Amino acid sequence: VRRSNEVLAAESVACLNKALGHLRDIWEEIGIPEEQRLQRTEVVKKHIKGLLDMMVAEEENLKERLLKSIAMCRKELDTLCKELQLDPFEEEEESTILQLEKDLRTRLEVMLKQKRERKQELKTLQERDQDLCDLLCMTPYSIDSNSVPSLEELDCFRRHLAALAAEKERRREEFVRVKRQIILCMEELDHVPDTSFERDVVCEDEDAFCLSMENIAALKELLQQLEARRALNEAVCGELRSRIVELWDRLQVPAEEREAFATYMTGSRAKTRKAVRKPCPV
Repeated sequence: VRRSNEVLAAESVACLNKALGHLRDIWEEIGIPEEQRLQRTEVVKKHIKGLLDMMVAEEENLKERLLKSIAMCRKELDTLCKELQLDPFEEEEESTILQLEKDLRTRLEVMLKQKRERKQELKTLQERDQDLCDLLCMTPYSIDSNSVPSLEELDCFRRHLAALAAEKERRREEFVRVKRQIILCMEELDHVPDTSFERDVVCEDEDAFCLSMENIAALKELLQQLEARRALNEAVCGELRSRIVELWDRLQVPAEEREAFATYMTGSRAKTRKAVRKPCPV
C-alpha cells in the first residue's frame, strides 16, 4: 500500500510539472513577460494549494464525523447492554476507524431491534395476561413495564401464561360439566332460573361467564341445592309409589290397569309428582 501511495504521489507531481511546463510554453509563445509569468505561476500554485487544502479539510471532517459516530455508538451500546442485560460489546483490535464505525453501527442496529422485539413481546404477553386475569378474576402478573425484560423474565412470563391458560381450561371444563348437571336438575324440578346468578349460568354465553373461584364455588353450591331438592322429591315420589303399590295390592288392581300408570312410576318431575299424588288418599 505504501509503495502504491508513493507511485501515485510521484505521478501527481509529474502531472503538475507537465502542466506547468505546458503553461510556460504557452505564455512564451504568447509573449507574456517573465514577471507576469511568475505572477501567473503563483496564481496556479495558490489555486492548486486551495484545492488541496479543501480536499484535506473535507477528509478531516469525515474523520471527525466517524469519530463522533463511534463515540455516540459506544455510549448507546453501553446503555443497551445494561438494559438488555448483555455483556459489553468487544471491539476488534487494530480495526480502522471506518471499519470500527461500521461494526459499532451494525451492532447498535441489532441491539435496538432486540430491544423493540422484547418490548413488543412484553406488551403482547401483558395483553394476554390481562384477558386471562379478567376471566379468572386474578391479579395481573407483576413485571416492570418501563424496563426492557430479560430473556429469562420473558420465559418466566410465558410459563406463567401457560399455567393460566391451563387453569382456564380446567375451570371451563368444570363449569361446563356443572352447568350441564344444573340444567338437568332444573328441568327435572321444572325450575325456572329466578336469580341473576342462575340466569348467568343457564342463559348467558359460556364465554362471558367469569370463571373466578368464587363463581365456581357458587356454581357447585347451586348444584348441591338443586340435587338436594331433587333427592327430596325422589324420596317423596318413592314413598308415594310405595303407597300406590300397597293400595293396588289391597284392591287387587289388575296388571293391565297398573301398566297404564307405569309412566309415572319412575322419575320425580312435577308432572310425575302430581300424577302419583292423585291415587293416594288424602
